[in-house]
Amino acid sequence: MNRALLIINIILLSIGSCGVPLLTRLYFIHGGKRLWFSSWLQTGGWPIFLIPLTIAYIRRRLSNPLTPTKIFYMNPLLFVASAVVGILTGLDDYLYVYGVSLLPVSTTSLLIAPLSAFTAVFAFLLVKQKFTSYTVNAVVLLTVGAGVLALHTSGDRPVGESNREYILGFLMTLGASALYGFVLPLMELSYIKARQEYSYTLVMEFQMVLCLFATAFCTVGMIVNNDFRAIAREAREYELGEARYYVVVVFSAIIAQCYFLGAIGVIFCFSSLLSGIIVAFLLPVTEILAVFFYQEKFTAEKGIALLLSLWGFVSYFYGDIKLSKKHKKSTDSEIETPPTLEP
Repeated sequence: MNRALLIINIILLSIGSCGVPLLTRLYFIHGGKRLWFSSWLQTGGWPIFLIPLTIAYIRRRLSNPLTPTKIFYMNPLLFVASAVVGILTGLDDYLYVYGVSLLPVSTTSLLIAPLSAFTAVFAFLLVKQKFTSYTVNAVVLLTVGAGVLALHTSGDRPVGESNREYILGFLMTLGASALYGFVLPLMELSYIKARQEYSYTLVMEFQMVLCLFATAFCTVGMIVNNDFRAIAREAREYELGEARYYVVVVFSAIIAQCYFLGAIGVIFCFSSLLSGIIVAFLLPVTEILAVFFYQEKFTAEKGIALLLSLWGFVSYFYGDIKLSKKHKKSTDSEIETPPTLEP
């Protein structure tokens, strides 16, 4: 069951990782200009989780009609932790969106690959993540892949964009990568410190509270920036039409929820490091999709980055499978070997 749940969350994480940058870029290249509103969309779809949480509550109540049913599993410590992570996520969303507004997908996707290195460092510091040679190899390959792409990013600079804007967008993107590399292990640490029994319902509650506070953080920014007044006008002036503007907006919110739920689900089923590795692996996939949808150039550097990312991804999972077999073999030998009695 846990393996099936892991696969489902990997699929959700994959959809979100590829879909979020493409939809966010689509918003900006056709006339969208509201940074805080676009940041708000990254987590604004949080009410979606009220549906499965309500269903889970009804099932618990029907299965145990004679005992009191908790509306929420989350204890106060985990609630506070999810609120703090949510505020950090709101800040991370703004940094990320700022980069997307200035740079093409092929450049902003650099956010993804260094994430594995940042996650690895913070996972070691926060949750004492153990590393194998295969894990280190995967992190190095994924990071080198990003470096290869960085060598050619200036060739994708948008027409008419100043050197200052380009550098600022690049720094914002890398800042978002570093911050989210800290957020992923922080989620895992929150589960450990809360000492609460794991369940997927708890994961959805954590996700909902996280997104609620991230959305509240971005809402403050929208109010200060007068975004609420500008949305209707922006929709009317959108190059693809007003109806398609709202389609882009709604799907951006939904796909972003797939990303966050997938990321936190992978942490729940396995580890924060695996979540970062998967996101990094999807970098070249996003690059290829950008070539098809936005006619961005697929250079030799992107091809090399794709091969390095595939190599790193395979290396990580090969090492994990090998370690699991070794652990199972060690456990079986301990069971089979009878204890000896001292004379």
